[in-house]
Amino acid sequence: MRLPLIHPAVISMLTVIVLSTGCHSNHSSLTRAAGREALIEPDYCDVTVPQNIAPLNFSILEEGGQFTIRSLPSSAKGSLVLTSRKGNVRFPQKKWRALLSENKGKTLKFEITAKLENGERITYLPLSIHISEESIDPYVCYRLLYPGYESWSGMRIVQRSLEDFSESNVVENQLIEGNCINCHTFLNQDPEEFLIHVRGSLYGTYFVDGKDITRRNLRTENMAANAVYPAWHPEGRYVVFSSNEVLQVIHMLPGNRNEFYDRASKMVIFDSHLNTMKEIRENDSIEYIGTFPCWSPDGKFLYFCRTEHHKGAFDLSKQKYDLVRRPFDPLTGVFDHAEIVLNAREIGKSMSLPSISPDGKSLLVAMHAYGTSPVWHKDSDLYMLEIDSGKAERMALNSTEAESYHSWSSNGKWILFSSKRGDGRTSRPHIAYFASPDDVGKAFVLPQKDPGLYQRLELSFNRPEFVTGKIRIKPRNIAAAAKENPVHANWAADE
Repeated sequence: MRLPLIHPAVISMLTVIVLSTGCHSNHSSLTRAAGREALIEPDYCDVTVPQNIAPLNFSILEEGGQFTIRSLPSSAKGSLVLTSRKGNVRFPQKKWRALLSENKGKTLKFEITAKLENGERITYLPLSIHISEESIDPYVCYRLLYPGYESWSGMRIVQRSLEDFSESNVVENQLIEGNCINCHTFLNQDPEEFLIHVRGSLYGTYFVDGKDITRRNLRTENMAANAVYPAWHPEGRYVVFSSNEVLQVIHMLPGNRNEFYDRASKMVIFDSHLNTMKEIRENDSIEYIGTFPCWSPDGKFLYFCRTEHHKGAFDLSKQKYDLVRRPFDPLTGVFDHAEIVLNAREIGKSMSLPSISPDGKSLLVAMHAYGTSPVWHKDSDLYMLEIDSGKAERMALNSTEAESYHSWSSNGKWILFSSKRGDGRTSRPHIAYFASPDDVGKAFVLPQKDPGLYQRLELSFNRPEFVTGKIRIKPRNIAAAAKENPVHANWAADE
């Protein structure tokens, strides 16, 4: 079949139309490079995360009517492409697990492209997330409460999975007459062995053994105050507490809002086999205030913070705590002489909350200008002490807000701590990878299913602790134990 001929003038006119259309096409079809990473909240850029962490959901803080998020490199098994109109990125759990499994020991990247209302597209530099081959303990446990000091209404102790977003209440104070609950402490991070303090009408220290709960009254007539800040000896027989007479001060000037300090404090040890409490006496003539006990992993040393006891009026801003340790014999339950590990006067700082790595080589401690309330001190920072060398340095993971309540994962590869870096008021749990004292990853906040949760939630996550498994007891179990009469500890006389 012969095609009809087209007059040259018609061809010329069609060419003009095509060229004209190209010249006047909307620039919305263009894609330009931003030349930087997209701003996201929470900030998960360049963090190192465990290979079994829950999805790092985030919000994109950039202009756009639609966003495309693409994982790089892509593969048939682990590729992922998401779209979001409002910039809230929530990764599907199964896809996220496949991504982490395929990229263990590697760097996973996410390319973000924003489509503006005029149709223009902006592509940002890929966000990098490093996937460690090291796993993390499957759970954390924390106290959830309002960040003030006036009330403890609605207080809960919560267990949260690190591998997904499931959580459950361990204790609800509304079921125990609104009593204050605090100081949850685990024996070697075991979900079957831990204790919880209850203050108020149903007072006592509740010892949990699997599903069995024993309510104990550890305060005897020989003690001026309750037993707080517990530290469980690794072998399980002993628990050391400090018996603190605590006073509160409200600051009138800007800065630290309020203060809790010890008017007096004695170190005491509970023997669970004998049901006895005993004072850990000092071996010199100076009277001290001791607090924040912590055992070495082998149970041969008790670390704690100590300062001289000044009776009467004194300048709180000059109260500084040394880091001290005492050798301990688990067979006899006897302590040897104390030795100073870090001298507060030489450092010019006060120390709180020592925590030792599972291998016994590194110690984390909070340092601040004075006193012993790191969670209320804006200047509280975490320092790393190499125990063998005695070298202590401020860690790069600190912020301009208070860092406190730090602990180690069971494999020693992850640090968990509480930080007020979000708003300066509420504490959030943060995690950082630890390879060595000289190789610590960027800290990242505990991921949430809703990436905007931290902006709305007014509650603080207090005293986060790693747990190696799921806690079996429920709030109703604690409520039932609260109805039982407490078992009273006896005072052990000095030998």
